[in-house]
Amino acid sequence: MVPERVLSAESGAQLQEGISLVLSRWAALQMAVVNEWGGRDSRLKSQQLAPDIFSWFTQSKEQLYIDDLEDMLEEFMLSLNTEIDDGSVEEDVQIAERLMIMHEECLEGNYQSIQILREADPPAVVVPQIQGVDSDDDNDDDDSSGMVVDAPNFHSNLNRKETMVDEPRPSETAEAEDGWTVVAPRRNRGTRN
Repeated sequence: MVPERVLSAESGAQLQEGISLVLSRWAALQMAVVNEWGGRDSRLKSQQLAPDIFSWFTQSKEQLYIDDLEDMLEEFMLSLNTEIDDGSVEEDVQIAERLMIMHEECLEGNYQSIQILREADPPAVVVPQIQGVDSDDDNDDDDSSGMVVDAPNFHSNLNRKETMVDEPRPSETAEAEDGWTVVAPRRNRGTRN
């Protein structure tokens, strides 16, 4: 029987910080949170992921397998209505690998990878293609319900009403360069009785 290896208090604190640092650099997760693809509580859901992963590492009585962690991350991303769709190695696999290695290092009292993350600037968000998935859609053949965002065209989730408030309103009537008269829509002409 292999003796059980347990994290010291210092190693546990380091691992918690490392998990948070890795998740803060996970581009797909950050885009899902910013765009609220999992609903208004996307940020709260994402904040719960780090403690859930830490608990998985520290509370599991069974052998830890990377496949289980990958499944946990994939299920979490699906709960945010997000799936990676770029044909490359999925980012959640890379995240799982980093977390497993970090856990092993912390068991040995080695915090070098966490220190490197601490000192590194967060990378720019470069995500080849991310698709928000409509959770009510049971038909896998219909991709039109999902939202596809290409990294260069990434825009944060802005409230349309807020942006429209600051835009200048056209005057009641204005004459265009070609002599036509432009009339504002009825709703801008004042109050109705």
